[in-house]
Formats: sequence, C-alpha cells, structure tokens
Amino acid sequence: MYLTITEAAAALRAGDTTSVALTEAAYAAADAHDETLGVYLSRFDETALAAAAKADAELAGGTDRGPLHGIPLGVKDIITTEEGETTAQSLILDRSWGVGDAPVVARLRAAGAVITGKTTTMEYAIGTPDPDKPFPIPRNPWNTRHYPGGSSSGTGNGVAAGLFLGGLGTDTGGSIRYPATSCGITGLKQTFGRVPKAGCVPLGYSYDHIGPMARSAEDCAAMLTVLAGHDARDATSVDRPVGDYTSGLTGSLAGMRIGIDMLLDRSPMTVPELQPALEAAVAELTAAGAEVVEVRLPLYDELTSATMIGLAAEAYAYHQPDLGSRWADYGAGTRTAVATGALVSAGDYVQAQRVRRVGQRQVAALFADVDLILTPTSACGAPEVDKLTLGHIIDALHTPYWNALGNPAMSVPMGFTHDGLPLGLQIVGRPFDEAAVLAAGFAYQQSTSWHLQVPAL
Repeated sequence: MYLTITEAAAALRAGDTTSVALTEAAYAAADAHDETLGVYLSRFDETALAAAAKADAELAGGTDRGPLHGIPLGVKDIITTEEGETTAQSLILDRSWGVGDAPVVARLRAAGAVITGKTTTMEYAIGTPDPDKPFPIPRNPWNTRHYPGGSSSGTGNGVAAGLFLGGLGTDTGGSIRYPATSCGITGLKQTFGRVPKAGCVPLGYSYDHIGPMARSAEDCAAMLTVLAGHDARDATSVDRPVGDYTSGLTGSLAGMRIGIDMLLDRSPMTVPELQPALEAAVAELTAAGAEVVEVRLPLYDELTSATMIGLAAEAYAYHQPDLGSRWADYGAGTRTAVATGALVSAGDYVQAQRVRRVGQRQVAALFADVDLILTPTSACGAPEVDKLTLGHIIDALHTPYWNALGNPAMSVPMGFTHDGLPLGLQIVGRPFDEAAVLAAGFAYQQSTSWHLQVPAL
C-alpha cells in the first residue's frame, strides 16, 4: 500500500477507496512482511477496523475531520494508547504505566485517524537491539540485512514498507530523522515544546520530541497541524499559535536564502555518494527560487557532545533505581548506554547546558543571515544489523546537534548509496518556523521522486 497520506485522502473523498479498504490493505502488508521486518509490537486489528468503519460512515454522512480522516497510522510503543499496555520494548517498564491516550494520540483520533498498533523501538528509545530479549529485531525493507535506524524503527520501516501511511516517532538525538533517512521516508523533529510529550516514556527530559513520520513533507505538514499545540500536562509544552502547515506549501521558494554545510569532513563514515546527492539537492532548491550559500555550523562537536552527555545524564536519572536492581532485565545495548550517564558529573551536565545556551545564540546569529540550513542527515546508509554498535550510530549521524538547540529539523530522501541504501537531506529552520522547513521539503519533493521510491520486498 504505497500511497501518501495526501493521495489516500484524495482517493477517500473521490470514492475510489474506503478507510476500511486502506486499513485491510495495511494489515495484509503486515501479514506478508512483518515477521521479517519487525514493525509491530502489538496490533489493534479489531478497534482499528471499527474506527475505519466509523470514518467511512462519517464521510458518507458529510462529516469530514480533515486530511487524516480514515488514514491508518502507527504509534511508537513509548507513547500510550487506550487499547493496551505500553512496553517501551522492555522487560523493565511497569505494564500499568500510562493510562489512556497520550495527547498526541487523542488528537490524531479526533482528526479521524485510524490507529493500527504500536511499533518497535530501541528499548526505552536508546541502545541497540538485543536478540536475547523477547522482542522483534527491526530490519530495513531496502535490505533486510541492514538496520532501519532508530529508535523509531518500527514507524520508519512500517511507513517505508506500506504497513501504514504515517505514524508517530520520538527524537532525542535523531530518533525520527535516523529511521527516516535509513528507510527513505520523511520525518520531522519539530521545535522543542511545539508538540506535547505527556503520555510518552521519557529518555532525556530536555531533549525529547514527538513528531510525524510519513512518505512526504506534505503528509508531515498535515500531521503536525493536528499534533501541535499546548497541553498543560507537559511542563515543556509551549503555548504558541498553531496554523495550518499545509497552507504554505506552494512549491516556490522565491526570496528564500538557504545555508548549506555539507559536513563532509565531520564523519569518518562519509560515503562518496553524499556530496553529489547534496549538490543535486541544492540545484533543485535553486530551481525552486531559493538562493543557496555555504555556511559553517558553529560549535559542531561541542553541541553534539552536549546532546550525548546531557541525554545520558537525564536517562540515567530516570533509570538509576532499575539499573541497580534489574540490570540483567535490560538489553545489553540499553543498559550500557544508560549506565554511561553515571560517569557524567554534575559539572559536566551543567557545562553541557551552558554550551547549549551559547550555541543557541551563535546559531541564532547564523539564522539572521539565512532562512534555513541544509546538512546531510547521516554520513552513510544504514549499517548491517549484525554489525550495529552505538558508536557507529553516533559517528554516522548529523542529527544530535539540533537536539541540543531545539530547532525544527526534517529529513527527506535525496538518493541512494551504491548498494541501494537511502540517503537523507536534513532541512533545519528557526525555532517555531516549521512552516519554512516544510515548504522547502515540499518544494524539493515536487521536483524529485526519491520520496516515492519503494523497496522491492
């Protein structure tokens, strides 16, 4: 079922399909491929099909809840839903944790979306998969020997493989954008505080984001329009006006000035295909009317380190009691990653926060000259599952920098490596200027078809 949300919404209103048909097709794809791909931790077949039938009846009766009405979506299993327990893909989390729908899930339902199930993640959204634990090992639909990225693994490979049309991920150091680039889909980390995180198992309190993942920037715009907005249950939620993010998607970037830092010298894992892919992307954005200039991101290593140090300390603060009493119940990769937080001193943590503040000022000065900034999302394609290490992930990704700062950042597909693994373009905006990020992604996808490529499962 390789439709965008936008295409499916149009087909629903034209009478060419139904929500029940879309949902049945999604589950048929899961029946065919999920055993290999490891997308779902739990499926909600009965309630999803009932919600789809209700969506069809409402549309037939003249009630239209918007572009997500009747659309099958997956939810990362660190976000609560009313259908059942949230596991965080862990033996540790109390299965009574979280009751009912998180605000983001409630908003999707109110918009008519069909929630198909809970998707795989790194345990507690950190670490690497552990084959000794009783959970699926997610795999990349472009090559199942390879990882789909994480920690929002199941939402990423589920969208790419057509098991649903979009879904929710979370992003603390790149966990939306990493599976987006690895699986050849689009994923948006919105401005910190734009989308409420109540009902989401925390990893790093001051770094966590919830955001949309789908095939296109237009789909993510439709989802963000529903997800964004203040909620008092989240102390970090920001009370700022929210508009219709799809309304500014014109395809024209006339008058927009965009900076690019290719970051080719920042990772030992940079593949030769990356530079020509970035140059081709610049040509497309220039053709859409933008002026693209070279920039250099300030404090790149320092801000990347500020994310890794800070989230480790915040994760350790959350997990410290269980690490002491239930060490073996954690997956090996997760307990190792979280335990590094014990090595972060109070001074280290405070210094990381100071670096974040200095970085915010310097990057704000850079944004005084440009409207957006481009970088690669990752230096290379996804690694093989059997060779996956946390060090590999950290060395490859260009995403943690922006978690330290809180700016909105989106990954869109921009090509492939020589061995057929997707590459991603990262588009970053000023705080609370998701509209510009989405407009640039939409314009790029109007003249390219990378986001429409599908794996040969």
